[in-house]
Amino acid sequence: MRSSCITLKPSTSTPDRVTTERTPDGSAGGLPDAVLWDMDGTLLDSEKLWDVAMIELALELGIVMTHELRRSTLGNSMRGALSKVFDAAAIDEPARDYDRWSQWLRDRVSELFDGAIPWRPGAVEALDTVAGLGIAMVLVTNTERGLTELALRTIGRERFTATICGDEVPAGKPAPDIYLAAAALVGADPSRCLAVEDSPTGTQAATSAGCPTLVVPSEMPVPDGPRRTFRDGLIGLDATALAHAFGVRDGSWETDTS
Repeated sequence: MRSSCITLKPSTSTPDRVTTERTPDGSAGGLPDAVLWDMDGTLLDSEKLWDVAMIELALELGIVMTHELRRSTLGNSMRGALSKVFDAAAIDEPARDYDRWSQWLRDRVSELFDGAIPWRPGAVEALDTVAGLGIAMVLVTNTERGLTELALRTIGRERFTATICGDEVPAGKPAPDIYLAAAALVGADPSRCLAVEDSPTGTQAATSAGCPTLVVPSEMPVPDGPRRTFRDGLIGLDATALAHAFGVRDGSWETDTS
């Protein structure tokens, strides 16, 4: 049974905003109504902790976790990642015990998350910048609620208007469901939200939902495509860079090297 523990933070005060309107020609002259943040690999350098758990999981199933297999699971839902490992281990569908191995993985990652999780470079400052602009923020992660709650000890739940997890929507990333739900939580149209993602799976989910997306690749390259702006990382992210990424329209992509 899926959790229904989508978390909303009560609104307190509304800080002054830089303009939220685009320029008449649709260029990058304004800011989004909300920024929708991915977690693993975008805000937190937690994929390295997942690496440990996935390597051990593969050994439990009698195979070695190759670099290619691990990359294929990045950004996946729990079931999606397990399916790929089961495929690699040549485990037939009737013998795939998703419940058992999902719990095994939850328990192991919980152990690894029990403490401060490393940040991605520039992530804290990027969150502070967006907050300072008075833009609503939502944490949008394929990670299940229980593990996300552990990660929020590092990130700080008070930063977000809402948080939503992969086990709280009908289909996780790369389906658009989670980004559509995140936009609804703050009462915004997806086209008025800027997603920030690091993986192909998450980027596909965000752009399929209609969100302009700032892509900051970490472990795996993300292909070019509509609604995508590419940036080397979060260091130095400012209002101008946010407006630039938000201004990217359907059928276009740009690279931000600032």
